[in-house]
Amino acid sequence: MATERLEMHVLREILRQKLVLGRSHREVAASVRVSAGKVGSVCLDARALGLDAESIEALSDAELDARLYPKAPPLVVRPEPDCAAVHLEMRRPGVTLALLHVEFLGAHPDGLRYTAFCDRYREWVKRRSPVMRQTHLAGDKLFVDYSGMKAKLVDPQTREVVEVEVFVAVLGASNYTYAEASRTQQVAEFVSSVSRAIDFIGGVPRAIVPDQLKSAVVKACRYDPSIQRTTGDLARHYGTTILPARPRSPRDKAKVEVGVQIAERWLLARIRNEVFTSLGALNARLAELTADC
Repeated sequence: MATERLEMHVLREILRQKLVLGRSHREVAASVRVSAGKVGSVCLDARALGLDAESIEALSDAELDARLYPKAPPLVVRPEPDCAAVHLEMRRPGVTLALLHVEFLGAHPDGLRYTAFCDRYREWVKRRSPVMRQTHLAGDKLFVDYSGMKAKLVDPQTREVVEVEVFVAVLGASNYTYAEASRTQQVAEFVSSVSRAIDFIGGVPRAIVPDQLKSAVVKACRYDPSIQRTTGDLARHYGTTILPARPRSPRDKAKVEVGVQIAERWLLARIRNEVFTSLGALNARLAELTADC
């Protein structure tokens, strides 16, 4: 049948000129301003349906439209699995999706095939892990972490290349970011970096949120981590608190995760071909680039 629906008066005029007047495809096409191919398609459809000039004249517009443009048959709706029941069964020893699919087809022979069955279940499982949206208040939290990508210093005497850490701090509400390089992640340098970050932002947040790195947390725990003594002293000095993110929970510190990504792409990547012989020179350059971000 014709794939592109024509207005009914155009359709009737094409059939009248072809079936009654016997005009050529090109002449009809020029008359009604459609392509010659479309004229041919309409004529083929009418011929396939056994329609002639008299039968077309006897049909109403709605009947002719239904004959030439029949509605597509409704799609077959296959039975859907009960994903909650599947999930409960999956907890039992030895139970697999393949087995549950076989049992599903036993009850619903026209049900979803195996791939679709698995896709439905996996989509359902994903929806069961909602993410709570975090609302950040101004000055509430300062998220801190170290970049996985390291900066490099060159020893001016030996020309040896030394990798150094990159500390990143991000305010939750404003995304105001501070970055600096340090020799290591040890306690003294971590505390100094946090102190300089506080000086940089010009105020003390209500909480500092680090990852559970050893410089901040002595004993990692999801619910009650033990804060490193010197880091705890830092918090008491500034009148704030250390609130470590849960282990293996990057969503708890998503702000600094993005901040680290920005530091890697917009700071470290831009200085990849530059040579620094001192930590001071490197940090001066990072400060310059941070101001541009």
